[in-house]
Amino acid sequence: MKKISSKSSLAVVLSKLEGFKQPKVREEQYLMDSEIGATALWNAYLLGDVKGKVIADLGCGTSILGIGALLLGAKEALLVDSDKNALKVAKNNLLNVESEGYRLGKVEFLNSDISKLKIRADAVVENPPFGTKMRHNDIIFLEKALEIAPVVYSFHKSETKAFLERFSVKKNAKITHIWNFKFPLKATFEFHRRQIHRINVSCFRFQKTN
Repeated sequence: MKKISSKSSLAVVLSKLEGFKQPKVREEQYLMDSEIGATALWNAYLLGDVKGKVIADLGCGTSILGIGALLLGAKEALLVDSDKNALKVAKNNLLNVESEGYRLGKVEFLNSDISKLKIRADAVVENPPFGTKMRHNDIIFLEKALEIAPVVYSFHKSETKAFLERFSVKKNAKITHIWNFKFPLKATFEFHRRQIHRINVSCFRFQKTN
């Protein structure tokens, strides 16, 4: 059986996964960049938050993060999305990775709205909508993530750092690590004028304090 031994080898596998077939504007369905996803997951792996753990990927889309966690030895992945079509792509991505000879942990696909979700995990990895179309949508995801697990890796616009610090305190959590990226938003919708638009995005690691 194949194993992932480096961040670069993880990024290569993730780069081969399929993206959204019919991305939805309102839900801000942009594909996670494979290099950025691999970096965040590798950092989580090095911090002991992935191997042997139950990982939840909220708003998983085509599940680059959830499948990446499985490739790094997660015991189980709970892949959650309200979009059935996105979950179909995620299932196909999982099958393709397994067909390449990688042994993955248990997987559960959950077609659910975030507000109705009742699960538990050791850690959450998520790339939520940034709240551009639906104000504070990213905070709705983060709040649910902190209910689900004691450790959360969540992508947000870098400029929201001060707000996220205040919010985490209210939720009995703290930000322990921040990784900054130039996140590429590839031309996905017909109103886009540039092939790639890069924005400042950070992956924040939150940890519950009690």
